Amino acid sequence: MRTFPSVSERKEVLRKLLKNIIVHEEEILDALYKDFKKPRFEGVITETSYVINDLKHTIKNLNQWAKPQRVLPSLLNFPSSDYIYKEPYGKVLIIAPWNYPFQLALSPLVAAIAAGNSVTLKPSEMTPYTSALISKIIRETFDVRQALVVTGDHTIAQDLLQKRWDYIFFTGSVPVGKIVAKAASEHMTPVTLELGGKSPCIVDETANLPLAAKRIAWGKLVNAGQTCIAPDYILVHYRVKKKFIELLKEEIQKALGENPENSKDFARIINLKNWRRQIGLLENQNIIFGGQYQEEELYLAPTLIEEPDLDSPVMQEEIFGPILPIKSYENKTDIERIISRFEKPLALYLFSENKAFIKEISERYSFGGGCINDTLIHFANHKLPFGGVGHSGIGAYHGRLGFDSFSHQKAVVKKANWLDVPLRYAPYGGKLKLIKRILNWV
Repeated sequence: MRTFPSVSERKEVLRKLLKNIIVHEEEILDALYKDFKKPRFEGVITETSYVINDLKHTIKNLNQWAKPQRVLPSLLNFPSSDYIYKEPYGKVLIIAPWNYPFQLALSPLVAAIAAGNSVTLKPSEMTPYTSALISKIIRETFDVRQALVVTGDHTIAQDLLQKRWDYIFFTGSVPVGKIVAKAASEHMTPVTLELGGKSPCIVDETANLPLAAKRIAWGKLVNAGQTCIAPDYILVHYRVKKKFIELLKEEIQKALGENPENSKDFARIINLKNWRRQIGLLENQNIIFGGQYQEEELYLAPTLIEEPDLDSPVMQEEIFGPILPIKSYENKTDIERIISRFEKPLALYLFSENKAFIKEISERYSFGGGCINDTLIHFANHKLPFGGVGHSGIGAYHGRLGFDSFSHQKAVVKKANWLDVPLRYAPYGGKLKLIKRILNWV
């Protein structure tokens, strides 16, 4: 019979992890820059600071989260006290991606450890400097029975998936997510799959166009567009399209200058394979801004594409780079026609001052999460679930939801002995009418 660490033991090791991350923060930022020139500012706000705050929040609230939750008992069980116990699953496998290699490895790990599990973490081989540093921090913090890091290429991940786990947490692409789900099904292993998709960004004729342009440009330029919830394409009302495009160009230039290649605030594409894929998406497109690239530096400028064909690769695949297609729409039917071509997205963004339109779009379309009049920022609130729906993912985490995701919710009824109502016991003669009345009442 396995024994799990107490809440106080979990808090102690999480405090140690917090201390070690703070000690190594500058090294982490250096590693992120070495891997793909992630700007230090972005490294802080999207990687180290996020994990540090996540740890502080978890440590502060862990006692409350882990406490058995008392619920109202059923009248049929009178007299009883009913509880939900939070039980660790056991051995957890976390497979992390390359685009936010520190945060998307450590944040799930924090939740899994807080819930009392042991963790095997597989960081991405595409970010070798960050992955090596993660391995070092984990070794300094945990006993190998609590957490360990396994490095290597995709074949290592494939080997890990052949083993039996009590829970699997995967962040990455939809095709690989399907492989993970299939492997997990062999052992009936529960999973959280944080995937992606084509996240639309709608700009209607009532939107604050200058502010919309600024916030959309920011959401697309962070991490050079290599963000699972980045705006993937824009649907802009035809009456304001021309003005919006000019404002968007201006905002990109304000952020990164006339030549973004010289900016210290713009990351690079992660590797040559991904860079070549990005360049391929530009073929036969109407490029109205940007489009410059440099292979040696794995550089691709922020690029705007006007009215791409819906059947072209740039509109059929998740872009995951600094390319932003812009299509115009005239009415709600146009929006429906375009969005319905794709699987349910991980995010949806809407820029509008029309309250009725905001309500309709928010309720009509299914998506993992999103924002009204901004981009990306729903990710930052630990009180909101982060996860997909359909092809964009299974399950959600962040804050208490992360703890709950890595916990089995175990129902326990504590029945009192001072009274034993005879109604449920045979013989049943003469009891049916009374039990039906009780059942209809409860």
